[in-house]
Amino acid sequence: MEMWKDSQLRQISNARDVESAYEMSLNLVQDLGFKFCAFSITSHLRGPHFERVNLNNYPSEWNVKYAQSHFSDEDPILAHCNRSTLPILWEEKIYSKTPGLWQAQKKLGLQHGWSQSLHDENGLCSMLSLARSNDPISPYEWYEKLGYTIFISHQLHSLVAKKLPVRVKDDCSPQLSAREIEVLKLSADGKTACEIGMILGRTERTVNFHVHSAIQKLGVNNKIAAVIAAAKASMF
Repeated sequence: MEMWKDSQLRQISNARDVESAYEMSLNLVQDLGFKFCAFSITSHLRGPHFERVNLNNYPSEWNVKYAQSHFSDEDPILAHCNRSTLPILWEEKIYSKTPGLWQAQKKLGLQHGWSQSLHDENGLCSMLSLARSNDPISPYEWYEKLGYTIFISHQLHSLVAKKLPVRVKDDCSPQLSAREIEVLKLSADGKTACEIGMILGRTERTVNFHVHSAIQKLGVNNKIAAVIAAAKASMF
């Protein structure tokens, strides 16, 4: 291993907070040939009051557009990382159902990259992404540099996890996301998927996605049963 890489890895290992470690990681990522680096961490088990970490050096225009366009509801990379810890390469075919998202991020230089996630037993799910504007990522480069990004991902994730209070596990009741609970609560009030979408500023398809996810987590067969199960568990 080159000495500069070893030195940077040691610095990241010795960082005491996620912000400092991210800045050091960004330097390493750029030395590895990538312009952009993003790290985020969420938790579906700690409730809506969990303070999400979201660090990146993406163009500010992209961060604004991503939020305003609710791209998180349809981002295939994010969806993959929420359910799998296998790394995923950004390819046009991955965005076949969301061509608008693909074109928007390409326009701002976020074209060639990959993402990977880390899930832990405390309900934390983190995602690390590297990207650049030019030069596709070859299988050899991906293999060669994957180890560094796995190291960075674990370090950033652990720094966030260490500062969180221990979560009391409750294996008796399934854990729903804040959005799933919100959708079920509105359903309990008699709102249709279309009406809920208008209230939350989401598409009807997105609302139905959250309903289906809640149904699966609660182990029931339909929306009504999901509403009843959630109410019995005092989720709303």
